Amino acid sequence: MAPSLPYEMPRWRAALSGARDIAGVPGEVTAVCHDSRAATPGALFVAIPGARADGTEYIAGAIAAGARAIVAQEDRRDRWAGIAPGDAAIVAVPDARVALAEAAAAFHGHPARALGVVGVTGTDGKTTTTHLVAHVLSACGLRAGFLSSVEFGAGGATRLNASHMTTLEADAVQAHLARVRDAGDAFAVVEASSIGLDMHRADQCEFDVGVFTNLTQDHLDYHGTMERYASAKAVLFRMLDASADKGYAKAAVLNADDPVSERMRAATHARAITYGFADADVAARDLQPDGLGMRFTVAAAGARIPARSPLPGEFNVANGLAAIAVAMSQGAPLTDAAVALSAFGGVPGRMERIDAGQPFTVIVDIASTGQAMRNVLSVLKPATPGRLIVVFGAAGERDRARRSGIARSVAALADTAIITNEDPRSEDPEAILAEIAGALDAASFTAHERIADRRSALARAFAVARAGDTVLLAGKGTEQSIVIGATHHPWDERVVARELLGG
Repeated sequence: MAPSLPYEMPRWRAALSGARDIAGVPGEVTAVCHDSRAATPGALFVAIPGARADGTEYIAGAIAAGARAIVAQEDRRDRWAGIAPGDAAIVAVPDARVALAEAAAAFHGHPARALGVVGVTGTDGKTTTTHLVAHVLSACGLRAGFLSSVEFGAGGATRLNASHMTTLEADAVQAHLARVRDAGDAFAVVEASSIGLDMHRADQCEFDVGVFTNLTQDHLDYHGTMERYASAKAVLFRMLDASADKGYAKAAVLNADDPVSERMRAATHARAITYGFADADVAARDLQPDGLGMRFTVAAAGARIPARSPLPGEFNVANGLAAIAVAMSQGAPLTDAAVALSAFGGVPGRMERIDAGQPFTVIVDIASTGQAMRNVLSVLKPATPGRLIVVFGAAGERDRARRSGIARSVAALADTAIITNEDPRSEDPEAILAEIAGALDAASFTAHERIADRRSALARAFAVARAGDTVLLAGKGTEQSIVIGATHHPWDERVVARELLGG
């Protein structure tokens, strides 16, 4: 029986839009979760529809675990209406994913309202740019935590993101924003994927600054068309206008060299700040290689300042310019931002060198799209006196166009390749490898072999590598497992590489 209104609503219940109390009296809760396995006594369980399972199937389990309240989607009521609530309150909402973000933000005291929040979106470069923005802001005295596909940072401490997700579900996002706030950071930088934006995982983040890196073909298995893909990215910039006014400058930081930036500019009234190599507000001039880094002049606000990116490639110069532009949007001097960029220590699993005393170079990088692979190989090719050997695969249950796109980049720039498992998930691993091999053959690149077991593939690459060669281990980065079927097999590419190299 639903309670008689009015009653003293707890914060999480008051935050839900379009909600109806179905049974019990909603009270204060001890946690907010979307995974019934995380339900503890006193928790709120939000039954969200998932790609493989419907959260309504786990309501009974959450109640048995002690959940005090349940939020379920109205249009799925036929699936949960007969569940005995016990002592739990049940609340129906129009959209459970929206409700998850609303409830989690309220439970944690709306942490994003106490922070300057920067969202970073785009096909390639999101993770590196997220880390660069957090670093440059912090070095300029604007201390920043972050949430990326690699790590979570708060108060200067970091921990790995082992989820295989770029943007976590909203309950986890809000919990980490609360950690950033409670650690005393002034800013939070959030890596915002198109899927995460579309699925409301970044709702309630109260973005002040949006950063757009680029748009190339990817995720069409989810979005269907490039138009819908771009529209999902534009959600971040529409959110700038709707977010709370917290005293931080609103800005849209846009890649001047990508025409899709105009789509992002049109989505917001926030001030647009462009960056890039063409006619941009924050521009790079006179680029010169400097070891694996790049020296250049940054031109902005009528000044020209010498700068250095410690990361390889022009694409990382662009990522660095985006970070400088974000810092400047919040009042940091150009000189300070440029100096901060030069001190960046890199991102784990992004162009990370593995040195165990071997006579050849080993690099670990996430490169999992055609453009990302081309970017990495374009840097490594001129720096490699010998052969460029690539160990790579493609994830199952993801945009199949990635497979041919990555293969074309390998065919264009590598000397030899070993195709192996990345995360086949429920797909036949051998079928994925065969599809990639077919794309390499179609590009007249025959110097490849297939070894499904990834450890064996790495061992083979190291066995054939000679002095002066470079071996690129692509696709996994810092991910902590390989997903085959529904099983996560423990894996750390960097650890395995060092073991095989004897380091």
